[in-house]
Amino acid sequence: MTAMAHEPFTQEEVLLEGFLALDAPEGFRAELIEGEIVVTPPPDGDHEDYINLIMKQVIRRSRTDMDFSGNKGLKLKGGLHCPKDRVIPDGTFAPAELRLYRGADPWMPCDGVALVLEVTSSRPQADREAKRRCYARGGIPLHLLIDRDESSITLFSTPEKDDYREHCTRPLGKPLTLPEPFAFDLDTADFL
Repeated sequence: MTAMAHEPFTQEEVLLEGFLALDAPEGFRAELIEGEIVVTPPPDGDHEDYINLIMKQVIRRSRTDMDFSGNKGLKLKGGLHCPKDRVIPDGTFAPAELRLYRGADPWMPCDGVALVLEVTSSRPQADREAKRRCYARGGIPLHLLIDRDESSITLFSTPEKDDYREHCTRPLGKPLTLPEPFAFDLDTADFL
């Protein structure tokens, strides 16, 4: 009998397999962002409060019935360093009729996601830049970033390749218009 030749694994495949086998400590999030395994500690209360304030408004005020998840990871098309990113947004909104959050797999495709939400945390540069590029590559139409250090909120739209072509930044306390399928002015007065 002869042994069959085995194709060697690429560095990216080894990285992805190692990441998927990772068992993060309870409460911590492990993500694969542009070829780097990132483990973040549990968020603080203010971080969670911002997410809650946005989630309530989107659910109550959107023109389209929206579902929300703060725990479902996204399988995204990777960049130069990694063929596949695995990112867990602080919040994901999708039309309820799609029922995207079903299934046992903790990682879902991004098709159908209407908006992802990020609140800056222990790694603000990753929240501001690397994750934004991941979401744009995934074709997610809207990305909302609350930058706690800058006291601002930014809506990124029109994804193209590795970034969003358009963005609108407002200081916290000022309203920010969310386009369809949301179609309302997000009130940020309670964020101060």
